[in-house]
Amino acid sequence: MANSESELNDNIHRDFYIPTYILAPDAPNKSRHIGLPDNVPTCPVLVFINSKSGGQLGGELLRTFRHLLNKYQVFDLGEEAPDSVLRRVYLNIEKLKSGGDQFAAKTEERMRIIVAGGDGTAGWLLGVVSDLKLSQPPPIATVPLGTGNNLPFAFGWGKKNPGTDLNSVISFLKQVMNAKEMKMDSWHILMRMRAPKGGSCDPIAPLELPHSLHAFHRVSPSDELNVEGFHTFRGGFWNYFSMGMDAQVSYAFHSERKMNPEKFKNQLVNQSAYLKLGCTQGWFFAPLVHPSSRNIAQLTKVKIMKKQGEWQDLQIPHSVRSIVCLNLPSFSGGLNPWGTPNNNKRRYRDLTPPFVDDGLLEVVGFRDAWHGLVLLAPKGHGTRLAQAHRIRFEFHKGAADHTFMRIDGEPWKQPLPEDDDTVVVEISHLGQVKMLATHDCRAKSIHNPSSHFNHEADDVDSDDENSVDEGRRKFGAADTFKIPDEVDVSRLS
Repeated sequence: MANSESELNDNIHRDFYIPTYILAPDAPNKSRHIGLPDNVPTCPVLVFINSKSGGQLGGELLRTFRHLLNKYQVFDLGEEAPDSVLRRVYLNIEKLKSGGDQFAAKTEERMRIIVAGGDGTAGWLLGVVSDLKLSQPPPIATVPLGTGNNLPFAFGWGKKNPGTDLNSVISFLKQVMNAKEMKMDSWHILMRMRAPKGGSCDPIAPLELPHSLHAFHRVSPSDELNVEGFHTFRGGFWNYFSMGMDAQVSYAFHSERKMNPEKFKNQLVNQSAYLKLGCTQGWFFAPLVHPSSRNIAQLTKVKIMKKQGEWQDLQIPHSVRSIVCLNLPSFSGGLNPWGTPNNNKRRYRDLTPPFVDDGLLEVVGFRDAWHGLVLLAPKGHGTRLAQAHRIRFEFHKGAADHTFMRIDGEPWKQPLPEDDDTVVVEISHLGQVKMLATHDCRAKSIHNPSSHFNHEADDVDSDDENSVDEGRRKFGAADTFKIPDEVDVSRLS
C-alpha cells in the first residue's frame, strides 16, 4: 500500500509538479531544482479555484489539489486575484530565463492553467491572461463549478459539478495532460452614454459589477475610445452577451442567491430555482405581462457588420423579447441556440455552423420561454438573425427607463436615460485565447475540416415567424419537449 502511494506521488511530481523556486522566489526553505530539461514536468499546471463556487465543492477541491501538488501552485481566488499571481510567477520566470535557467524556460513552454468555478470565474481568468500579453500564454482548462457551466461544456469538460476526491482529481489532471489546444475568439464590449449636466451617471452600480466584467471600467481621458462629453465603459467576454427577458430572469436568480446564499449550495436546486423564477418573472407568459415597449425592436436599433464591411441595419421581429450574441455553441446550461443551418440557409442567407474561432458572433432571438424550450427538441434552434463581426445597439429615446443585460452568465440591471438617445453598446472582435479541450468536444474550429457539421445540419429550418406550424404552438412548444426527470414540476408552482 505504501509503495502504491509512493508511486502515485512520483507520477504526480513527474507530470504536474512545479518547484517552489519558480512559483514563490521569496518562500522560506525553497529548494532550487537543478536538473536537465528531461526533468521538467510533462504538464506543469497552475490551478485557480473559486472556493465559494459549487457550495462546499470549491473548498473541497482546493484541499485535494493542494494535497496532490505544491501548495504554491494552487490558488484560492478568494484570497489572491489571478493577475497578481500570474504577474509574479511570469516575472520570476523571465528573471530565471535571463540567468540561463533552462528548467524554467521549459516549464514556461509546457505550462497549462486550470480554473475551477462558474463561467464568470473562468471569464475573469481568461481576461487576465489576455490583458497580461504574455509571450507564451498558457492554454486553459475549465472545471464546471457553476450553475450553467457553458464554457466547460463547450470544450468537453462537462456541465455537472466534478468529484472532489483524490481519484477524481487525478483523473482530471490526466485529461488535462492529454487535452488538445484550441483557439477561441474573444470579444470587446463598449458602452457609451452622454455625460449628465450635473451629478454622476454611472450605468453600472459598483456592487452589481459581475466578475466577467472585471475590466469593464470608465476609460481614462487618454484612452482612444474616450469621447468628450460622454461616459465610456469597456470590457470583454468569451461566451455570450444577451439582453432582454432571459437576462431579467438571470438577474432575479442572482439577486435571490445573493440575499439567501445558504439556499443555493446544490447545482440541481439552483437549476430548479432558475426554472421557477422563469415562471414568476413572466418569461413563460411574456405576451401577457411583458410590456411591448421592452421588446428588442422597440427598445433599440440594431446594426451589424459582416467581416470588415459597412454597418447595415438588422431587422428584428417585433415579437422578439430576448436577443443573444453567441460565441460558443453552449447557452443556458449546454443548449445550442444557433444549431446547424441546412444547405438552403447556408446558400441563400450565407449562414455557417457556429465555429468558435471564425471571428463571427451568432445573433439569435427568442420570443418567450416556450420558444426557448424548442432548443430541447432535436435540431431545435432560436430565430437566427445574423452572423456578424461587429454588432451595435443604439437605444431609442425614452423607450424604457432600464433593461437587463447579461455577459457569460452574470447579469446586471442597466439604467437607460429617458431624455436622449445616446446610449450605445457596441461589440467587436478583439482577438483569441488558447483553450484546452477534450478530443470529442462540442466546440468546433473553422480550421479543422472534420468539424464542418454536415451530418448534423437541420433537415427542417423555420426562422420565419409565420412558418411556425401548429405542432409548435402547443403547450410545451414541441412534441419532444420533456422537463428533466430530476426537476420536480409540482414544486415549481
